Amino acid sequence: MITLPTHATRRQWLATTAAAGLSWPVMAQPAKPILIGQSTMLSGPLAPTMSGILEGQQLALDEFNARGGVGGRPVKLLTLDDAYDAARCVENVHTLIDKERVTALFGFTSTANVLATLPVLADKRVPLIGVYTGAPALRGKRHPYFFTHTASYRDEVVQMVRNLKTVARSRIALVYMNNAFGKLMLPVVEEVIAGQGATLAVKASLEADGSDAVAAAQSLAAASPESVIFMAFGPSLVSFVRAAKAYLPVPLYAVSVASGKAALEALGNDARGIGFTTLVPNPFRPSTGMSRDFNKVAAAARKPVDYDRFWGYLNLRVLLEQLRRAGRDVNPQSLVTSIEQMHKVDIAGYALSYSVEQHHGSNYVDIMIVGPGGRFMR
Repeated sequence: MITLPTHATRRQWLATTAAAGLSWPVMAQPAKPILIGQSTMLSGPLAPTMSGILEGQQLALDEFNARGGVGGRPVKLLTLDDAYDAARCVENVHTLIDKERVTALFGFTSTANVLATLPVLADKRVPLIGVYTGAPALRGKRHPYFFTHTASYRDEVVQMVRNLKTVARSRIALVYMNNAFGKLMLPVVEEVIAGQGATLAVKASLEADGSDAVAAAQSLAAASPESVIFMAFGPSLVSFVRAAKAYLPVPLYAVSVASGKAALEALGNDARGIGFTTLVPNPFRPSTGMSRDFNKVAAAARKPVDYDRFWGYLNLRVLLEQLRRAGRDVNPQSLVTSIEQMHKVDIAGYALSYSVEQHHGSNYVDIMIVGPGGRFMR
């Protein structure tokens, strides 16, 4: 026990303790967190599509920090709302980089938002990693500060068309969202269908709220297609699937981003038979270390096991591994260099490969069919 000196003897006491080599005990300071910034829709009609993904991210973050983070430094994720608006997203990027001093940006969700922020990344020299959009427009030209962990929408469409040709359903109808996402994807789908030797029988746009779903389904049905590709997501899926049940009883394949739990729950038994592309392994089967780890942490947190949460978990977990490899003193540039050196790596059964010229680490795509009770089947 240390007894403090009186005021009268303080100077003498300080001199004595200094001469004796004594000092006050120093409390250990908590390690400074590594900050990662995210801009996504936390409000607006499309916000529910992110709820499960955000929970999955949190599972990965809590697990990583409980194991010591990056050399004892915890990772903190700062998430700001952009309401799916590109201008707000750019404002958030400036806030996260200039004010919060994040090491990297992560998990953006809108193609238009990512496109709007790419010039800022180049100017600020801060990477954006692991986005929730697979638009080919983002991947055509290498960007020095942009990286992805999952396949592109083009990869997904190729898998859809190949499967439809296999089952002799090659006269395809396309319904696409009437927004920036849909308009960017329209020529991509047209190119893939032609390139795979299938036929685009008819196409129709669809409002994001699904208000014109019946008209869209009737328009497509008039051309008697053998199958439908759904290039949209959010609430519009519910309205369109119900309209298609009445007017367009043919196989329906939807892009991965449309398979949100909220939409599937709203559809109930009407979801049965829809084919969804998936960008991550099956979370319901413990066939990889990644899915086993996810099931373990989801059970401990009492969270449901589903594709949304697994996508968020896997996406952030890959970034956390990239941070770990960059080391305790990671900064934006050292993180970029570290990722570019990840040639043919395996993260708990999920294969990735990057290089200086290749910033898109995976082209894994599978297709799952919604079965009874909303369960996914091969």
